[in-house]
Amino acid sequence: MKNILLVAAALTMIAAGAPSAATAKGAPPTAEQKAQFSAECLKNSGGNTTLCTCKTEQAMKLVDTDFMKIVLATMKGQTLPVEQSKPYAIYISNSNKVCAPGM
Repeated sequence: MKNILLVAAALTMIAAGAPSAATAKGAPPTAEQKAQFSAECLKNSGGNTTLCTCKTEQAMKLVDTDFMKIVLATMKGQTLPVEQSKPYAIYISNSNKVCAPGM
């Protein structure tokens, strides 16, 4: 039963478009997006270079070009589209596991 629940959870994440190495199948974020992400992170974190270096590298691994557009928009204060709430939360959780454990 436990295995069935794990498989169901994984399929739900995939169906929801959760960003991960398995589902971020589009083109990787561009160098320009990487630079924008880093700049926005530094601005929003008060210049926390250690955190932003980690977050930038994780974002490059976790999302594709299209999802990066959503991430950058939210970093600039735009409202997250409702249908992207779950994938975005999963992306943040996966990034925080590496860059900000305990958050």
